[in-house]
Amino acid sequence: MPLSKEDLEQIDKHVKSQIEDWLQELTQSMPKYAYEIDMRERIVRVEEELKNQRELMKQGFDYMEKRFEEVNSKFKMMLAFMSLGFTILAAMMTLFKFMQ
Repeated sequence: MPLSKEDLEQIDKHVKSQIEDWLQELTQSMPKYAYEIDMRERIVRVEEELKNQRELMKQGFDYMEKRFEEVNSKFKMMLAFMSLGFTILAAMMTLFKFMQ
């Protein structure tokens, strides 16, 4: 005999109202070694996640360092062209001064 929609709703309400108590009873009745194993598994998962985060941060820092090096080389090239331009300008001004 299938359950009616009202029956399912009553079951749903009952489970939702009792689930917190059931979980609390379960953890209290759990043997100490099972709790310790659970905690160790959680610690391992946290350590793995921290390792992944460290790797992502290292990749980000490596990328930032690469970008900084690219900007630095472009800045050096721009400075060289500016120096060359000022040198040519000074030479031209000197030549024009002597031509007059």
